[in-house]
Amino acid sequence: MSKKNKKVDPIPNEFSTYEEAADFWDSHDTTDYPEFFQDVPVKAEFRRRRFQVEVDEEVIKALRKQAQKLGISVDFLANDILHQQMQNTA
Repeated sequence: MSKKNKKVDPIPNEFSTYEEAADFWDSHDTTDYPEFFQDVPVKAEFRRRRFQVEVDEEVIKALRKQAQKLGISVDFLANDILHQQMQNTA
C-alpha cells in the first residue's frame, strides 16, 4: 500500500497522561500529519568557524595523551598550544 493510500489514525484531541501520548507517538509517524505542521521563522547566526588542520600521527597521539592527562579535550589543548605559540611569535 502506498503512503497516499495509507490509513492514518486521527490524533486524539487530548491525552489523559504523558504515557498515553508517548504510546500514541511511539506507534505513529508525525510525517503522516502534515496538516498540523506550521512554518516558523528562524534566524541562525554562526558564532564560530571551525577549521581542519592536518597533523602527523605522532602529534595527535601526543596531544591525546597530554589532553587525557590534563582532563581536557584534544581540541582545547591544541587551540591552547597554538594560541601560546602565536603569542610567543608576535
